[in-house]
Amino acid sequence: MSLAQTVIELRQYRMKPGRRDELIDLFEQEFVESQEVHGMSLLGQFRDLDAPGHFVWMRGFESMAARKAALEGFYGGPIWQAHREAANATLADNDDVLLLKPPVTAARFDLPPRSANPNSASLIGVTIQALDGPPEPDFAERFEAEVRPVLEAAGASVLGWMVTEASENSFPRLPVREGEPVLVWVARFADAAAHANHLVRAERAGLGDGFGIVSRRGVIQRLRLAPTARSRLG
Repeated sequence: MSLAQTVIELRQYRMKPGRRDELIDLFEQEFVESQEVHGMSLLGQFRDLDAPGHFVWMRGFESMAARKAALEGFYGGPIWQAHREAANATLADNDDVLLLKPPVTAARFDLPPRSANPNSASLIGVTIQALDGPPEPDFAERFEAEVRPVLEAAGASVLGWMVTEASENSFPRLPVREGEPVLVWVARFADAAAHANHLVRAERAGLGDGFGIVSRRGVIQRLRLAPTARSRLG
């Protein structure tokens, strides 16, 4: 199945104490193929290494209209109806959701099929960079030409990047963070030491304070994520 990723949700869930692995087990048994059959792609599921109570995952869609149809199909379907109470019982908050889009083909994820045995040593870094406003027309060209090469020279294997999808939420039953223009880039690192070394090298290269060519606010959230067993990003 090709990866649907014209529209991407980055979902950060805060779990009830001690219940993250309970949701992950249920999710990977019941909610992978049952979502993909409706046309969405499960891009990755992760444990947040710096927040033991957080579960992070990403899913993609071909368009905003396809997102609406896919979510209506899944959340109205028998698998979610059978397991929603068990899933919801593990959650403290599930409203931290960014609706994103890769602005150019080069920004899309190029991933192999899902593996049941990912490299357990890999670390996925997600950087969420606040922007002052909607990207300028030359934003994607400048990121690809000026930022991505520096990130990779500093040790990041950039898997893909996205900016805010500003369209109206096509499935309001699931809220998203609105009015927050961001740049999000996702990279793979061998381990935590490689990620820490990257941050030092990026700082020396002038990218540690907020990617000056794309933002003046310098508001950054960095996630260090461990892929789950069935994560495509891993």
